[in-house]
Amino acid sequence: MSAVQERVRKVPVLNAANVLTALRIVLVPVFVALTIVSEMTDSSWRIAAAITFGVASLTDFVDGWIARRFGLITSFGKVADPIADKALTGSALVLLSAYGVLPWWVTLLILVREWGVTALRFWVIRYGVIAASRGGKLKTVLQIAAITWYLWPFPAPLSGVGPWLMGAALIVTVVTGVDYAVTALRMRAAKRV
Repeated sequence: MSAVQERVRKVPVLNAANVLTALRIVLVPVFVALTIVSEMTDSSWRIAAAITFGVASLTDFVDGWIARRFGLITSFGKVADPIADKALTGSALVLLSAYGVLPWWVTLLILVREWGVTALRFWVIRYGVIAASRGGKLKTVLQIAAITWYLWPFPAPLSGVGPWLMGAALIVTVVTGVDYAVTALRMRAAKRV
């Protein structure tokens, strides 16, 4: 057994990175409940929902950093982390659309891209790994910022920033989705030669 295999084998599933991922999963229904209670009209509940969403989103950045920095990458983390991300962002987008704050076509386009990229990663898994690009990371930051902006009860002049943030997030989401698709097709084509 190689040193790398030995180190990977000894990484405990119960570690700081996986605990943060699990916390994000637990925070999803809390966030959903707070948003539903707020009905996107009660400022106090909206603030609570926005803070919960922000904390849950922060765990996404921190758990990945901890896992890479301290070598705590596990099979559980590889599967649970993207599921937690999509559950959090997806539920936020659906709720914002359900309450008429965000057009449904925006939510559907983002969700199709997110699940499409996940499917592409599985489609080419035997040829290699499609790592998250800088554009993909920017997409995540913009989506989180836009969703948080929509959730927070900003007064009229500031609330107008939300659509601009979401527009930027949408553009980067689509562009990076196309980039991932091209990368996946190239990976498959290169392995067939």
